Amino acid sequence: MTLLDAAILLLGGLFAGVINAMAGGGSLLTVPLLSLAGVDGLDANGTNRVAVGIQTLASGLGYHRKGVRPYEATWKVVPQGLAGGLLGAALVSQLDDALFERLFGVLMIPLLVLALWKPKTDASDEPWPWWIQMLVFFGVGFYAGAIQAGVGLILLLVLSRAGFDLVTGNAIKTYFVIAITFVVALPVFLWNDQVQWLPALVLSAGTGLGGFLGARLAVDGGDRVIKPVLVIAVLALAGRMIGLY
Repeated sequence: MTLLDAAILLLGGLFAGVINAMAGGGSLLTVPLLSLAGVDGLDANGTNRVAVGIQTLASGLGYHRKGVRPYEATWKVVPQGLAGGLLGAALVSQLDDALFERLFGVLMIPLLVLALWKPKTDASDEPWPWWIQMLVFFGVGFYAGAIQAGVGLILLLVLSRAGFDLVTGNAIKTYFVIAITFVVALPVFLWNDQVQWLPALVLSAGTGLGGFLGARLAVDGGDRVIKPVLVIAVLALAGRMIGLY
């Protein structure tokens, strides 16, 4: 990894951390940036999980210290999520690098729309029956294991519909992603030698600092500046992932 690659990952991770703190969807930037820095498609997907894991662990600790500890509720959705995540990670790890990059590039556009959209997230609707919840969280776990980008946004919507309030849903989302990342997804990518540690650590340093700065910017309404930049960056990177240039 060259100094230029390290700079790309550090600065890109910084911006992605800000995005994650203010809206979500930072992996829409970090996975393509890893590819841009010379990390092949599937290695980029696996390497990105290290940064995701470090971020979510920090967030989970923050929720715990603030007294938001919905561990019992989390355990009700994690087992089916782990089953789906293991299947998703195992399947995607066998794809061709070029195919994965094109698949990710196509997914970036609808995920960008989801990142910019702020739907109502309340618990006013009647919760799903238990069997529907099992199927839904299996599906979300499958996506988290395979792709991960934007899964936090999807989880918030799903958890809201399942009957959880926004604060509890955010905490469950964090613990859910921690479980999928460290229990099934990261081990699968490590087994297949699809994690490059030096880029992972550089990226993690950027996302960690970005998350801290993003929390401050969110208070000052910085999303008015951040979101247009996010749109331009995601569209440009999506074009490259798809192979338009």
